[in-house]
Amino acid sequence: MADYHFVYKDVEGASTQWDDIQRKLGNLPAKPPAFKPAPFTPANDQASLPKDKSWIDEKTEQDLEDLEDNPDLDDDRFLEEYRKKRLAELRETAKVARFGSVVPISGSDFVREVSQAPADVWVVVILYKEGIAECGVLMQCLEDLAAKYPATKFVKIISTDCIPNYPDRNVPTVLVYNSGAVKANHVGLRSFGRRCTPEGVALVLCQSDPVLTDGQSGNGRSRKAVIDGVRKRFIEKVVTEHENDDDGSSSD
Repeated sequence: MADYHFVYKDVEGASTQWDDIQRKLGNLPAKPPAFKPAPFTPANDQASLPKDKSWIDEKTEQDLEDLEDNPDLDDDRFLEEYRKKRLAELRETAKVARFGSVVPISGSDFVREVSQAPADVWVVVILYKEGIAECGVLMQCLEDLAAKYPATKFVKIISTDCIPNYPDRNVPTVLVYNSGAVKANHVGLRSFGRRCTPEGVALVLCQSDPVLTDGQSGNGRSRKAVIDGVRKRFIEKVVTEHENDDDGSSSD
């Protein structure tokens, strides 16, 4: 019959009384600490976290529309009201973004793009001819204003496409429309002052009406508020140019 040798292994970290005595006498190394697993902490459930304004701000327009029937907002009137407000802001921003440059149109586009524009939209039309330097100067100013005031619609059309046989001596001509009616017309570059600048053009356009708007200051913005804003930018520009001139002269 074969001999068997059995090896008994106790639980890891266990020690006998004899071993404890030997450790006290220094005959055995110190007992290693028993293995202890790290405490378990479950990950946060994002869906169960409290909702606040920042949670709404991170949503896109489509996300906010999808949240309309979300049960998480049913019992939170504040979040639901804030969702509606935020959705309205995003839609207004998208509305403003539809302009922002001087868009070319043809004669057949004029009624749709200008005369039939919404009542809350001011339309600035420049009649021009290629190759006429004055048209290029004024066009550059209008491009600058179109970028600053994206809620105002700027369009350009070749003069004779808009008005057959329109004299070249009258271009550039700027027409201002609102609610399908002509509110102002400015014939020739001299209408905008001896030195044509975006700020000077803005002041002329707003002589009688708040034509220019950035879409962020409310639809009821007054003509005075628009002009005050233009004058402030004009002063800031003059000061900046003056400072740049001083820097240049000091470096010579």
